[in-house]
Amino acid sequence: MRLVHPPSASVDELVEAARSGDAASFEELVKRTSADTFTLARRLVSDDEDARDVVQEAYLRAYRSIGKFRGDAQFSTWLYRITANCASTHLGRRRRHRHDELDEEVDVPDSQPEHDPAIAADASLLRQELEAAIADLPPRLRAVVVLRDIYDLNHAEIADELGISESAAKVRLHRARKRLRAQVFPLAGEATHLDPEEHARAV
Repeated sequence: MRLVHPPSASVDELVEAARSGDAASFEELVKRTSADTFTLARRLVSDDEDARDVVQEAYLRAYRSIGKFRGDAQFSTWLYRITANCASTHLGRRRRHRHDELDEEVDVPDSQPEHDPAIAADASLLRQELEAAIADLPPRLRAVVVLRDIYDLNHAEIADELGISESAAKVRLHRARKRLRAQVFPLAGEATHLDPEEHARAV
């Protein structure tokens, strides 16, 4: 096998070497991808500590599975899929013990709130409501919202990231947005939580 010098090797070369058992090449892959992986994990879970746990688990899974990676997708896509799955598992465990909190950037209408304290207060309240609503989503719905509305991935890319069909990605995104709208901007008589049957489909 051709010798690989991790710091100067390409990602494809590092992946190939890591698949052959070269630990140094995998470590270099971790260095090159850890910032983006952490960013994704942080958007999917509630805080930095949880994100670090998710990233650690994701790289452990990736290390154990790198020999099975065949290059059908980019390494980053494969790794993000693992990260999303780890985040979903992590959130599922936490949700059995306490309500998730979310401290994440959520886009809100920009009405130059710095020029009007009242608008600033309204925008802050809306952001808090959106954050709480996203945090209340089941993990699978939350993942598609983050990937679509924050990472701006299309349905096909979301499906590839999460290892689901494109139609499933569309359905989950529709359900997530429907629930967010109902919770943040409820209509008269509209329920703000999933009914038991819909919740069972979402989690």
